[in-house]
Amino acid sequence: MQQFFTDLINTVTGFLSTLRINDLVDVLIVAFIIYKVIHLVRETRAEQLIKGLFLIAVVYFAATVFRLSTLSFLMNMLVNYGVIALIVVFQPELRRALEKMGRSRISKLVANRDVGEEELEQRRAALGEIARAAQNMSKSRTGALIVFERETKLGEIINTGTVVNADPKTDLIENIFYPKAPLHDGAMIIRDFRVHSAGCFLPLSQNYEISRELGTRHRAALGISENSDAVALVVSEETGTISIAHNGRLARGVDGAALTSVLEKLLLGEMPVKLKGFLAKRGGKKHE
Repeated sequence: MQQFFTDLINTVTGFLSTLRINDLVDVLIVAFIIYKVIHLVRETRAEQLIKGLFLIAVVYFAATVFRLSTLSFLMNMLVNYGVIALIVVFQPELRRALEKMGRSRISKLVANRDVGEEELEQRRAALGEIARAAQNMSKSRTGALIVFERETKLGEIINTGTVVNADPKTDLIENIFYPKAPLHDGAMIIRDFRVHSAGCFLPLSQNYEISRELGTRHRAALGISENSDAVALVVSEETGTISIAHNGRLARGVDGAALTSVLEKLLLGEMPVKLKGFLAKRGGKKHE
């Protein structure tokens, strides 16, 4: 037993003596990349296909070990062309991953430092007006969909609607979403904390596990949050419930009294806020 531990210590010592700083940095970078890939998979529908990919890998290994020529040929074809198929299937997830790489926390901190106190107060006032409009529409059960543009530009979405370019006043927002108004069915886009456009069409979510209780507005809110870093606010026409979609997640039943605080945390916070857990403290129900 003593000899075993002596040999083990000698092996570890020999390995550490040959270890270079470059090797340590290399291992840390690879570990970080693997961690980020796993984190990305857990937040997307790719998680549902991991078991299938694992099964394919097991079959491929078994076909190679037992020399099953026909099965090996099929597995080789599947592996060779499977990469292209995965890129096509997971195009939205890959797009989101690349966008996240361009949205570092450092860039957010620098951007927030550039905002003066006066402008910050104007942004808070704008969010307060929007929150009050949402609360009023919630009480009257007026359906609404408001999207806050962030770093990912929504030019293609804006082109589908009508440019308004006005300060976000409570009366203006309520009038736009009035049931008989011409722009009430589409989404309102908030750019630079101003009502930039209204009546816009959004992509619907591709998540097939969404509850059937959710209507088109909620699916559109989830869709825009899956394809960008935008924050979407939804007021249900049937129940008056206020919901917020962000990063492919939907929090339902957000307390109207705390709505201003929630929007400030998501849109003015210095560090990115995860919807999961944050809104749960305020009575919001999560839907993933």
